[in-house]
Amino acid sequence: MPDHWDSDEGLLADLGDALRGRREVPESFVTAAKAAFTWHTVDAELAELAADSAAAPAGTRAGTGGHRSLTFTAGGLTVSVELTPDALLGQLVPPSAAAVELCRPDGVVASTAADEVGWFTLRPAPEGLFRLRVRTGTGPDVQTEWTRA
Repeated sequence: MPDHWDSDEGLLADLGDALRGRREVPESFVTAAKAAFTWHTVDAELAELAADSAAAPAGTRAGTGGHRSLTFTAGGLTVSVELTPDALLGQLVPPSAAAVELCRPDGVVASTAADEVGWFTLRPAPEGLFRLRVRTGTGPDVQTEWTRA
């Protein structure tokens, strides 16, 4: 035991130093920790982007109106979504109740429940990079690939 711990002031000073040091975590450690945390869903199926109306030829109906349709597929599940200016509207096919989460690289930003026919709405509409995580409870979770809104 250090000599300066003979007084409360010495012990409190060392504890204060330890707590201040805890707050000064290097950014590279934070980034590595967040990357490691993503492995907790390593057993989730990845739903690949199968269709994107933004890729439709200019002047076609799919490329107008400020709405964008995306279709993701994984195994036996299709996740169809429409991005509107204020919401993400979606449906699961085949229909099933599920928990649906809207994720950004820094974590979950919104969640909702899909009803028994698979419909769900997430507000506000995603901005930037996002993915969806679907938990049906009857199989592995499904995560869409990262997509830019």
